[in-house]
This record gives sequence, C-alpha cells and structure tokens, in this order.
Amino acid sequence: MTPAPIEVIGAMLFGIALIHTFSTQWFQRLAHTHPAHAGIWHFLGEVEVVFGFWAMVLVVAMLITDGKEAATAYIDGQSFTEPMFVFAIMVISGSRPILQFAMTCVKTLARLIPWPDGKAFYFVTLFFVPLLGSFITEPAAMTLAGLILLERYYSRDISARLKYVTLGVLFVNISIGGTLTSFAAPPVLMVAAKWGWDSTFMLTTFGWKAALAVLVNAMAATLLFQRELSALNSETRSTHAQTPTWVVAVHLFFLTGVVMFAHHPAIFIGLLLFFVGFAHAYERYQDRLILREGLMVAFFLAGLIVLGGHQKWWLQPVLTGMDSTVLFFGATLLTAITDNAALTYLGSLLEGTTADFRYSLVAGAVAGGGLTVIANAPNPAGFSILKGSFKDEAIRPLGLLAAALPPTIVAVLAFQVL
Repeated sequence: MTPAPIEVIGAMLFGIALIHTFSTQWFQRLAHTHPAHAGIWHFLGEVEVVFGFWAMVLVVAMLITDGKEAATAYIDGQSFTEPMFVFAIMVISGSRPILQFAMTCVKTLARLIPWPDGKAFYFVTLFFVPLLGSFITEPAAMTLAGLILLERYYSRDISARLKYVTLGVLFVNISIGGTLTSFAAPPVLMVAAKWGWDSTFMLTTFGWKAALAVLVNAMAATLLFQRELSALNSETRSTHAQTPTWVVAVHLFFLTGVVMFAHHPAIFIGLLLFFVGFAHAYERYQDRLILREGLMVAFFLAGLIVLGGHQKWWLQPVLTGMDSTVLFFGATLLTAITDNAALTYLGSLLEGTTADFRYSLVAGAVAGGGLTVIANAPNPAGFSILKGSFKDEAIRPLGLLAAALPPTIVAVLAFQVL
C-alpha cells in the first residue's frame, strides 16, 4: 500500500526524534554556550521531552495537511491509558512508605545471603525487584528499583562503569522479568487477550526462562563489581521517623488498587487523587512526591504513542516478511528504535499467525527492551530517577546500549536455546 503523505511525514519525524534522543547532550552544551536562551536548550536537552516535542510537530503538520477534524480524530483514536497509568504508579510507588516497605523486603532477603551487606543488597535488588514486576507491574518495579539503587548506590561515590552496567542490567531484567504473568509487561499485555495467553501459559513458556536470565544477569553484575560493592555499606541512617504500619498499609491499598484497575483510567486516576490527598494530610510521613518526574515520563510515552501511530505502514510489512528465527532477532533490534509494546501490538493485528511467529515476536520484543530508553515503557521512569547521579546529569545513549548488550545476549540465549 502507498503511504499517505502524513504517514511519510510521521515516519520522518519519528526518525528525527530518534536522532534527537541520541543528541540531547548537544542541546545541553548549547544551553551553556548560549545563556540567553538556556531555558529552551535545556528543555530540548531533556530525553523525556523528545518524543512529546516531535509529536506536537506531527499534530501541527496534520492540522496543516489534513485539517482540524482529521487531526483531532487521530488523537482521539489513540489510547493514552499507559502513560496515565505509568504516571499514577510512579507517584504512588515512589512515596516514602512504599519505598521503606520495599527496602525492608530487600534487606530481609539480602540477610539470607552470606555476602557483605552492599554486595548482597545489590544482587537482591537486581534479581528480586524485576521479578516482582510480574505482580505489581513493570513500571512499579522500575520505580522501586530505581529509587532503591539511587539511595543505596547511585548517591554514593561509585564508578561510572558500575552505574552504566547496573542501569543496563536493570533495564533488561525489568523488561524480561515481567513475563511471569500475562498482565504486567506492556508487550505481553498487548497480545495476551487476543492470543489467549493466560498467566499459566506465560510462566511455562516465557517466565521460567526469563527468571533464569534475570538470575544470571544479576549474578554476573554482582560478581563483576564485587570488590567495589563489598566495600560499600548499604545501610543508611534515615533522618525520618519510622512510618507507622497503618500508613504503609494504606499506601499498599492504593498501590494494589491502581494495579488492579490498570486498564480503567477513570478509576486509577481517582485513586491517585485520593492518594495525593492522603499524602498531603500526613506529610510528616512523606518525602516530595515525584509528580514532575512522573509527568515527564508520561509526556514521553504519550509522544511515543502519537508518533508510533504512523509507523504501521512500514513496520507491519517488515514483520510479515520474516520467518520465526529472523523475526526473533528482527524484533529484538526493532524494539531498540520503536517500543516493544507497539511492536507486539502491530504483530497482533496480523491474522493467521503461527505459534512460532507469536513466540518469536514477543520473546524478541522483551529481550531487546533494555537497549535504549524508548525500547520499553518503564525505561523512562528509571532514566528519570537515576540520570541526576551521572556526570552532567545525562545518561549517554551509547553508554546505555553498550552496558545493555551483554544482559540482552543472555536474554536472547534464554529464549532461543532453552
């Protein structure tokens, strides 16, 4: 089929957005060399802004070429449930009571391992929390893991190499760690209902392989940096009073409610508003809610959805022309420049696909979910939380790609060989 002019424009803007993603440091340098306009350069230098900005350009182009009705119909036809859910889950799971509860769980498991405290805590964070994402959803797991790593490690004087390797392993493990169930990983969620994949199917077909890969990746990173980690004492002295159990229970209630109604924005946004009111009423048990970070991530994901809607014309033919083996590796690579949920959604629209095709598409999509910040929906959450601890408050895309390649290879071997 010949693409419509706006679809070609959409593909061009998507490509420009990808280049922009890898060029954010250039905009940050412009902010320092041109202080008169530093604000706009800093704005364009935020990775979370990139896709939202170019999505706005696409909408303007649609208004010019197709008119107001066509542009508004296109926007109304997109589903923005995922960005809204990620915003809600980030704000709640990033609250102090939830974080303290998660740290207590991680600390309890770490004490069972006969390793130095810093080493054991690190391993459990990279192994247990990503698998927990299969039950509390991947965005919640990413938020918890990011905040735990920030407080226990990234806020310390650790090497840049450890920071990048940890980030790469975290992104990959979160992407594959949500495949133990049928409702936690965005790329699985896109196809589970149509293809009849329940949690039993996911656990027996994908989950156990993913769990093994998560274990290998976490263990490898821990052993690689065991000297540096063993020298760290992960215990920190909190300046806050211990949060009462009943306050933690209320927070867990809100977190559970948002997860249960993840597909119903009117309900989970209502729960979020009640949560914000409760947090304000008991401010002494709270840190600053990560509203700004959550909004930035939601803006990023919403922009990706708007731009991604015009990529169907070239992505679907690419997927159709691959056999199962080529599709697996093709999906792994395509995920890095699109989004694994968008990729599996487009694959689900194809009729008459085989079981091998479906497995290869989803396995490849989740295996490549840690290669870039746009590859998996929860990645921008971890990116937003941890980027401030890197030099110049910027995470180099090529540095992330290099760090994520080894754990991605482990994931590929788990899904292809086992």
